[in-house]
Amino acid sequence: MKDRLEEYLNNLKIEKKPDSRESWDSYFMRIARMVSERSTCVHRKVGAVIVKDHRILATGYNQPPSKFPHCNEIGCIRDDLEINSGEHQEICYALHAEQNALMQAAKFGIAVNGATIYVTHKPCSICARLIVNAGIKRVVYEKDYPDPLTDFFFKFTGVESVRFVGDEM
Repeated sequence: MKDRLEEYLNNLKIEKKPDSRESWDSYFMRIARMVSERSTCVHRKVGAVIVKDHRILATGYNQPPSKFPHCNEIGCIRDDLEINSGEHQEICYALHAEQNALMQAAKFGIAVNGATIYVTHKPCSICARLIVNAGIKRVVYEKDYPDPLTDFFFKFTGVESVRFVGDEM
């Protein structure tokens, strides 16, 4: 058997064929969308996936802190105070998806330095600061968010920010 195996391997012609699978960005963005479905936000469901070397390190979605009632149970403080989207992000019961993903990584001792974060929505400037300081080098997002300070932080600190538009990236 050993001789047959050696002969087979010596005569084997391997031709690399084009990879017909979806791109890594498409794959991880699809997972971020799935993660967002756990959100209990009554306005915007956001999912985040932190990835390094094509491996998922942590996930997160927007929701209140553990053991705190969810917005779909007690209502939205932002609605009650008539706060517009993109303004006064600190007035909200929930943590953002990026914050939850970063905290999940920290809680379990997972280093995210040099990683990519996939987010269903462009990070706000508060999350941008956290992403920069966590050492994340690339942000891939699908939907826009009205916070121009985010772009400034990413550009100034060298974090690559890419809007996902499908496999045509």
